[in-house]
Amino acid sequence: MGELSRVLTGKAKRSAEQTREAVLSWADSFEVADSTWFAFQSALDLTVDHQLPIWDALVLAVAAENRCRLLLSEDFRNGFTWRGVTVVNPFAESRSPLLSGLLRITN
Repeated sequence: MGELSRVLTGKAKRSAEQTREAVLSWADSFEVADSTWFAFQSALDLTVDHQLPIWDALVLAVAAENRCRLLLSEDFRNGFTWRGVTVVNPFAESRSPLLSGLLRITN
């Protein structure tokens, strides 16, 4: 939710009020996973082993801890896989088969 907030206020230039409403709406619609000390330790390892920024690493570590298979992000190398989580850039020219399969299921 922190990353969503950052993108909405920074890149999308939404107001604080609009951002709060959007974040609360997402939180009401989807399961929100809390970060844990174990995830933070894993994030620290990712910063050392893969030179990731700590907050990106924490998002990935929490996703892995919660058994996510797909993480949509433009901040990682497209196709990067760690502990079963594959990072896909949703804005990449060629669409990931994993994302294409998910989009077929939801349509």
